[in-house]
Amino acid sequence: MTYVVVGAGIIGLYTVYELLERNVDPHDITIIAQHLPGDQSIMYASPYAGAYFTPILDNKSLQYARYTYQNIEKLRTFLGGDGSGIGRAETIEHSEVPLDSELIDGCRFIPDLEVGKSWLPGCKDYLKFNGIVFNSPVLTQKMIDKFSDLGVTVIRKKLSSFGDIGVANATIFNCLGLGAEDLVDDTKVYSTRGQVLVVRAPHVKRVLLAWTSGAATYVIPRPESKTHEVILGGFYQPHRFDANTYGYESEDILKRIAAFFPEVLLLNASGGSIDDLEVMRTVAGARPTREGGVRIEKERTKYGTVLHNYGACGTGYLCGLGMVDKCIGLLDALGSKL
Repeated sequence: MTYVVVGAGIIGLYTVYELLERNVDPHDITIIAQHLPGDQSIMYASPYAGAYFTPILDNKSLQYARYTYQNIEKLRTFLGGDGSGIGRAETIEHSEVPLDSELIDGCRFIPDLEVGKSWLPGCKDYLKFNGIVFNSPVLTQKMIDKFSDLGVTVIRKKLSSFGDIGVANATIFNCLGLGAEDLVDDTKVYSTRGQVLVVRAPHVKRVLLAWTSGAATYVIPRPESKTHEVILGGFYQPHRFDANTYGYESEDILKRIAAFFPEVLLLNASGGSIDDLEVMRTVAGARPTREGGVRIEKERTKYGTVLHNYGACGTGYLCGLGMVDKCIGLLDALGSKL
């Protein structure tokens, strides 16, 4: 059996990993993607991500996230441990909306979960736990390199249809994200734009978030970053596709950081003002989003069996392993571990 994974974002890479975990021969796996780790494109969201773990999700997404949480250490070990781009950091999330008991009960798989009343202005509750954090450019590059070393075939190619794959009766995983809008004519797919600042901040060790109306303010240190990169964000702008960055949006992010998380400024050895932060770059990305949520479906086509898995928006890193497990589970021969 030949398995073709279309797309080399985090969902596509997680798919290859989960196939290998099920003892699929790496020589039977091919990745076909227009963009690969190391590329920079508005259509390739994964390397831009300020990726971290949050349990503040709907029930279905929380199930996927739980699988990721419980299996991420196996992936880290598979990639050699240190240098994988997967780490841990104390995480504190504040919510403007009170956290209901059902959500909190659903988060109890996190062994050190702490719940309390928030001290931030306008926020009601907080969660605190030892969370997962990802260095997305390092992780994606590490994964593609590991797969290549094992014998997985990697082809850089833009497909106009699944017929361009050129392999008869292959099992195809469609992990194209935004590209699914054109490849499978899915009109429910759209972009959710984000803009972040990447700053050099060796003093920042914790993930800090504040969920408020119309905005998410976050501080995400990238693990194993030689330049001590920290992501400051951010924006969630549905139905907006724009690779440009804007000074007024950066100013808004920094003002929110100063209001919610002043320690980011006050503990900076270079000085305690916004101007003292060393901004390395400003980045805009397009999160692949889908009306009605992610599409995880099996479809019989003239090109073979296609398993669709896309539309995760900003949850690819934290929900992706669980999403992939469900998607692979649609194949009777391999099954789901959920």
